[in-house]
This record gives sequence, C-alpha cells and structure tokens, in this order.
Amino acid sequence: MRMSKERIGQWSLGLAIACCAAAVGGTAFAEMGQPAPWEVTLQQPASPVMENIVWFHSFLLWLVTLITLFVLALLVIVVVKFNAKANPVPSKTTHHTLIEVAWTIVPVLILVAVAVPSFRLLFLELDIPKPDLTVKATGNQWNWTYTYPDDKIEFTSIMLTDEERAKMNPAPPRLLGVDNEMVVPVDKVVRIQTTAADVIHSWAVPSFGVKIDAIPGRLNEAWFKATKEGRYYGQCSELCGRDHAFMPIVVHVVNEQEYQAWKKKQQVASRMRDTSYASAAAATR
Repeated sequence: MRMSKERIGQWSLGLAIACCAAAVGGTAFAEMGQPAPWEVTLQQPASPVMENIVWFHSFLLWLVTLITLFVLALLVIVVVKFNAKANPVPSKTTHHTLIEVAWTIVPVLILVAVAVPSFRLLFLELDIPKPDLTVKATGNQWNWTYTYPDDKIEFTSIMLTDEERAKMNPAPPRLLGVDNEMVVPVDKVVRIQTTAADVIHSWAVPSFGVKIDAIPGRLNEAWFKATKEGRYYGQCSELCGRDHAFMPIVVHVVNEQEYQAWKKKQQVASRMRDTSYASAAAATR
C-alpha cells in the first residue's frame, strides 16, 4: 500500500507539471537550441518554419481539448440522465434530422479548419526560397561531412568524447557536442542538402523545424532561416546502425562579421589540406 501511494504521488506530480505547461501556452521548461530536464513541450522556435509548427501544435492541442471536453460532457449527461434508475422508460426515438445533419457537417468544418493551416505549413516547409547559402550534409557511419560548395569548404563533424568535453569551458551538452560545428549567418536563408555515403541517415534540428532523410545516391533538400544567434543541437533521426546515438548535429548561428571571419579561416584550412594531399600523392609516385 505504501508503494502504491508513492506511485500515485509521482503520477500526480507529473500530471500537475504537464497541466501547468499546457496552461502557460507550451513554453514551460523549453530551452533554446537543446533539450532541457523535465521538458514537456517543443523546443523554443528559432526559424519561421518552427514558429508555424509551434502555432499549429498549440492550435491542435486546444482544438482536441475542446472536443474531448465536449464528448466527456455528453457522456456525463447520458450517464446521469438516461440511466435505468433515472429513466426507467427509455425513449424509442431512432432518428433526429437536425442532430444527424449536425454530426455530419460539424466534423467536416473541423477538418477544414485543420486542413487549411496544415497545407499552409506544408507549403512553407517544401517551398524553398532563394537561398543566401547552401550547405550539403553527408551522413556517414557515424558522423557528418559538411560541404559549402560555393565557398570551397568541407569538413567532418564528429562527436566529442567526455574527455574532450571536460577540457572545454563551458562544456557542451553530453552526446551533443562536436569538434567542428556547422556555422551559418543569422537571418539568412540556408538551403540544406542531404545525402549519405553508406546507409540512410536523417538530418534533424528541432529548433529550426527541419528533419530530412539523407539517402545514398539521392539528394534531398530543405531550408531554414535562423532568427536568433546561438548554438542549436540535433541528432541523426534515422536508425543507422551501431553508433546511431552518437552522431549529433550542431549549428552555430553567428552574425555576418563572425561568419565571414570563420569562412576565411576555413578556406585557408581547406587549401592547406588540399596542398598536403597533393604533396602526399606526389611522394607516392
């Protein structure tokens, strides 16, 4: 009995937290760019697409809640008013034209109310505007290779070990930090192209509302426009093998000046790598 009471208390606490989160509009415990302890809502949006996803999610939550309460009220009325004790002689009515028309038209109107913003959101996600920057993300077992084709930049992003994290201040989130972050400028349209070198992966960053498969031999694309500076974390979202849980994604959103400085540094590093490869190849001949 004692364990039962403890479990009931735990369930009650969890239910109270969830209700409080819903009551404040879905922002409680949400953290910018990464998951947070006790988080019961979506991550805070940092792109126009994610802002629309959050709005649509909240709209559906309230709509489903109202429908559920309405159905519950009908069930309570039926139980109280039409039980055998309160209503010993039941009605033999089999048809009611008004009710039958209402329960056909009202669900249709509800579906239309859901379909219009749903199609609008789908169009927003799939209609890629003119990009300011293109980045190609190639999934490998088990890391990501990022290519900036217009700037001749390429590097591989690998998850940091606990030892590497311990040397950093501040330390990035465990299992989410990487050695080379994908860097993009703020308030710019970024076209993200995905493919894979081996098996199917999936490039996903929740705060941007982006999740797109990376398939060998195929080039998929999506887009985002980061509206706030900072680091945004994601992970491969397709079961891709043994180390599936260890290929995180980090997008570092910076201002234009910082981005240009980073780009020049990466271009120099890429040229040095190309020179080293060429020298090594010549030495083996």
